[in-house]
Amino acid sequence: MAVAQSLPPIFANTPVELVPSQSFVRFPVNTFLENLVVAGDGTLYITSHEDGKIIRLNPNDSGTPSIYATVDGKASGLALAPNGKLLVTGWNSAGVPVVFQISDEGDVETLVTLPDAVFLNGITPLTGDRYLIADSYRGAIWELDLAQQTARIWLEHPLLTRQDVANPTPAVNGLKRFGDTLYVSNTAQNLLLKIPLTAQGDPGEPDIFLRQVNLDDFAFDQNGDLYAATHIYNSVVQITPDGTVTTIAQAEQGVTGSTAIAFGRTGRDRTQIYVVTNGGMFLPPPTGVAPAEVVRLDVGTEGLPLN
Repeated sequence: MAVAQSLPPIFANTPVELVPSQSFVRFPVNTFLENLVVAGDGTLYITSHEDGKIIRLNPNDSGTPSIYATVDGKASGLALAPNGKLLVTGWNSAGVPVVFQISDEGDVETLVTLPDAVFLNGITPLTGDRYLIADSYRGAIWELDLAQQTARIWLEHPLLTRQDVANPTPAVNGLKRFGDTLYVSNTAQNLLLKIPLTAQGDPGEPDIFLRQVNLDDFAFDQNGDLYAATHIYNSVVQITPDGTVTTIAQAEQGVTGSTAIAFGRTGRDRTQIYVVTNGGMFLPPPTGVAPAEVVRLDVGTEGLPLN
């Protein structure tokens, strides 16, 4: 494709082994599906970034999406709290970074306001009531203490930053814990990082695990394989613990503008990943922006629980 040829050929020599796929739900063109989380009953919750909507989708019923809640601002990352409520990173209507909390009934409250943050993005459990949040433009990771309803800088480091502040591409973006290591994508620098964790959940020195990989959000299976959305590269890749990269889905499977990934959690979909997309809004393909989609890929291995 003409657009792909204009990008750095990061994945040009990556082996391709496509997995079984199903385009599950489509949304109107120019819908920016940004992130998702899967509840224990199998329900998907998805952020629609631009309009601040949280979409609810149960793949075990009719598969018809519904609006679960709407925040007064924009919505980015999603996580489940221990009490079953949803945590949503984003901005309020004044453009101030906040973390919203959404109840079982879809009621929205502002949990924490972070005026010193810039662009809150991915959020993931650390331990107990502690969560980590990527700040894509400050080049930092915040720690949210859910019990105390407070937040502090957990780590600020050059490997988390943008090298060119004029480039709108997020730096630190997706983040997930595997064992005693936090994995972090820096999309702007095309890096996948590893940050060792102490027994207390504090960060060690970040290290570069992979270079020249354009990754957005990602998820782990139980074997330690990582599945990542490549966003403007319109694909999904699998990365093994030794750093081997394989493309497992491409635009033809509906993953144009892939942004985030999560594993199913029921007996029917434990070995399947759900991929959300924006249809190429950030960098449209030659045919124009496609409908946003939720695509299901069967990778054959169960996912790693986040909590």
